[in-house]
Formats: sequence, C-alpha cells, structure tokens
Amino acid sequence: MFAVSDEGVGVPSAVCSIINARLTGTFICRNLLDSVVFRVGLLAALRSRKLNGQTIGVMITASHNPPDDNGVKLVDPMVWPVIAHRRDVGGMHDKLVKVLIAVAAHITVQESWEAEATALANAPTDQDLVEIYTRLIDECQIKPDTKANVIFARDTRASGAHLVALLIEALKVTKTDYTDYKLLTTPQLHYITRCLNTKGTIYEYGEPTEQGYYEKLASSLKTAMQGRKFNGSVTVDCANGVGGPKLRELIKYLPSPSEGGLEVRVVNDDVVKPERLNHQCGADFVKTNQRAPPSSHASSLTRCASLDGDADRIIYYFNDSDGSFRLLDGDRIATLAASFIGDLSRSAGLGEKLKVGVVQTAYANGAATAYVTQDLRLPVVCTATGVKHLHHAATKFDVGVYFEANGHGTVVFSELALKRIGKSEPHSPAQSSALETLRALTALINQTVGDALSDLLLVEVILAHKGWGPKEWDLTYTDLPNRLVRVEVADRAIFKAVDAERRLESPPGVQAQIDAAVGKFKNGRSFARASGTEDAVRVYAEAATRSETEDLAQKVATIVRQAGG
Repeated sequence: MFAVSDEGVGVPSAVCSIINARLTGTFICRNLLDSVVFRVGLLAALRSRKLNGQTIGVMITASHNPPDDNGVKLVDPMVWPVIAHRRDVGGMHDKLVKVLIAVAAHITVQESWEAEATALANAPTDQDLVEIYTRLIDECQIKPDTKANVIFARDTRASGAHLVALLIEALKVTKTDYTDYKLLTTPQLHYITRCLNTKGTIYEYGEPTEQGYYEKLASSLKTAMQGRKFNGSVTVDCANGVGGPKLRELIKYLPSPSEGGLEVRVVNDDVVKPERLNHQCGADFVKTNQRAPPSSHASSLTRCASLDGDADRIIYYFNDSDGSFRLLDGDRIATLAASFIGDLSRSAGLGEKLKVGVVQTAYANGAATAYVTQDLRLPVVCTATGVKHLHHAATKFDVGVYFEANGHGTVVFSELALKRIGKSEPHSPAQSSALETLRALTALINQTVGDALSDLLLVEVILAHKGWGPKEWDLTYTDLPNRLVRVEVADRAIFKAVDAERRLESPPGVQAQIDAAVGKFKNGRSFARASGTEDAVRVYAEAATRSETEDLAQKVATIVRQAGG
C-alpha cells in the first residue's frame, strides 16, 4: 500500500522492495508530487537502460509558475520528451494538476512509450505501479543489468532540494549511476545531456559542463559579430529565477563593454528569497500584462528582455518615445531570425541549397504569418500547440525556425545543412564573411531546446548586424489586434480540434457558427481550443481594429459557452 501522511501520498514502499530488496522501511512523502518525482526517477532509469546506458536528464522546475509550484521534466539524449508535472506544493489539496508530454525531437519517441510513461507516473496504487514497471521492462526488452546513467538539476524553488532527494532515492533503488548538477537552467541541462551522449562521435556537441556551455556561447558570439558594435545596452529581467545567476556567470565570459562587448543590465535576479520568483516580473508577466516589470526602470527606446523562471523562454519589449509599451514576442524573434538566416544563406551562396522555413502555432499573429510568406517569401507550417509539434515540424526544413508567441523556441539545422555550411567554399570576401557568421550561429544557437540566454545573444547579434534598435525591429510589420478569452464549460472533452487546432470537428455545427461570425469582420480570424488542465475553452480572436477584435472574441465565446452547456 501507499504510505500516507497527513499531507499526502508517499512513495510506494512495496515498489521499493521489489525494485531493490536492500531498501528497507517505508519512505514517507509530503505530497503527490513527491510520488511523481520518485516515479520519474524510475522512468529515467528504465529509459537509460532501454537506450543502452545513454544519459537521461531530469530537471526539477515549474518554469513560469508561482514559487509554490514545482514540477519535473525528463530529457532524452537526442529525443527530448518533457514530462512536466505541476502542482502547488504549498496548497491545501494535493492534486496533480496535469501531465503533459511534449516531445521535441529529431526522431519521435514511440507513442506506446509515451503512453506507458504517463501511466507509470500516474499509477494510483502500488500494485498498478509494479505491474506497469514490470510490463515496461518486458515490452521494451530492457535488460536490468544494463548500466543506467542519469543527470539532474533544479531551479531555485524552495521545494527543489526535497524533490531532488526523492529522485535520488529512485535512482538508488534502481542502481543507477547519477550526477547532481545542482542549480542550472533547463536549457543548460539539455545542453549537458546532449554533450554527454554525443561525446566522442561525429555529432559531438560540446564540452559537457556548465563552463563548456558558457565558453561555447562566448566563442561563437565573438565570431558571429564579425567586429560589429552593439547598439547600446540591453536590460534583462531574470524573473528572480535561476537565469539571474547564470546570466551573470555568462557575462564573465563575454567581452566587457569597454572592449566593445555587449552591455547587459541585469534586474530581478534575487534568488535568496524564493517567494520573489516570477512575482511581478518574468516573461509570462510581461506577455500577460502587456507592460514592463515595475522594477525594470528602463528609459524610452531601451531594449528590454524578460526570461521565465527556468530561462527557457525570452521576450523583448521597449517603451516608445511617446511612452507606449511595445512587445516583441516570440513571433517577432522568429521573423527576425528567419529574415537574418535567409539573408545570410543567400549571401553565402547557399540560397538554393538551404530551405529555410518557419513553424508557428494557431496563436501566432496573422500579421507575422503574412510577413514571413509575403515579405520574406519563406514557407510557414502551422502545428498544434506544444514544443513537441513545433520542433518535429522544424526538422523537416534544412533550417527550421520556431518560436511560440510566449518566447519559447529555437532554430534547428539539419545534418545536411550543417554539412553544406561546414564544407562550402566561398568565392568572394562577402561570401566568406557570411559563411563565417552562419557557422558561428550554428554554435551560438542552442539547438536542443529553447534557451533564453542563447536566444538573447542571437537577437543581439542580428540587431548589431542590421544596425537596428527595437523601434526598427518593431516596424517590420504591424500586429493585428488580438484577444484571448477563457470560457468555462461543463466538459471540455466535447471540444475536439483539428487542422493544427484551428478548427473544431465537434460539437457538430459549432465551427460553422464560428466561421459565420468571423466572416463579418475585416481580417477576422478566430478559433477555440480546449484547455489541457481545466474545464475551460480558450477563444483566440483577431480583427482589423481593437473594437472589432473584442466584438469577435465575445461572439465566439458566446457560441462556445452555449455549446458547452
């Protein structure tokens, strides 16, 4: 049976004794997430053995969520499934809020493995957990005596150390070799995981250490700049999370402003008080509230950026000379990167050999899509929400650029693209310079996952090359007014979306009503998508003017509300 305390569900003691008889007694946990972390430890060990001892990463973090939340992400060697379990560890009710599996992959994890992994993490009893664990060993043909390797890290949340201790218990009972990297950003753990698994191969990604991460970014930044000067400073809001100390450490490896380097003004980097994490700061705060954090104090036309709690997403913004707030979100970063890389490819003589494409979700602003297809003349693919879908679609291009509007994204280069960029011979000084910059970008960009620190440097390099400030960047296109409305429904499961979540196939007749409403507005676009965590449907709407957008959003929300009971 589960060992239960007054505060919640514990790690199943029967499983401990079945997995490893040397562990005695009952391990009492404080809440449901304790049990989930233990199970993810079991899963990480199984996954490593299935992959013949390759290193699996485990990250304890809850990203942009409040400081009392925490969760866990599982990182594959070259196939990055992220299993995130989020809950309020300080709340009255110990309830698993959601289980999200997102695979950002060059190759896709088998769906059967994803299903079993989810079942393992959510097994309600000891017996169920043992049965699933045993079935995984048999069905995946895992040899128990194969060596398993797991690395892990955490962000700055107060509950992180406790959860790490539970993870270690799972690794011990499964006789797994493990390394604790202490405090890291999520992208840093992804980087180290990939470096460890590619070391000594033709795909070697870098030195598998935190220092190696900084040195790779610093070296590639210097090369990519090609002697150009940065245009002023950038103020970076670190959400009072782990990105703060890691950005300060990265700055030590970069040229100082007096040496022509980038001047970075770091704000909101207080990790001593965990309760300040994501409080009135961070990427999610800025995106949601459409204003700068109160503590940024940036002057007009100053470039500003905000990270999230584990530094895997970034958004830019600035205050215009008239005092208005201007957001430069993931759509803007994607179009900036795609434009620059497309231009570089052509300047390097590779325009016909590298297919550059952009991947978006339905939440991407329609103006951004039009800018890519009509002005940049690059293909756009729309996928369902989630990095799993975006990353997979991006790998279909030679150079795939993807960013969600929330600022999470990266650029991936195919193996063929890397070979062509690496082996291409320039025929002029201009081609040589473009090639050198392009090669540097392949190292500057963290291709394993969205990385706020890497993306920060990428944006700064591009702006320096273009000679742009935030104003010029903002003027590339004008966003259509948009509105996101949450509609509570009795049962979200009846709302089934298709066509990259842009249309509803059920309830019957609802999509026809939405289409009729959209048709009455200039530049109108709207879709409804069921929430993954609560009985609610989110309605997105765009139109030519702010008032028309609000009107359209409310009309579609009414349609959804009536259909949802």
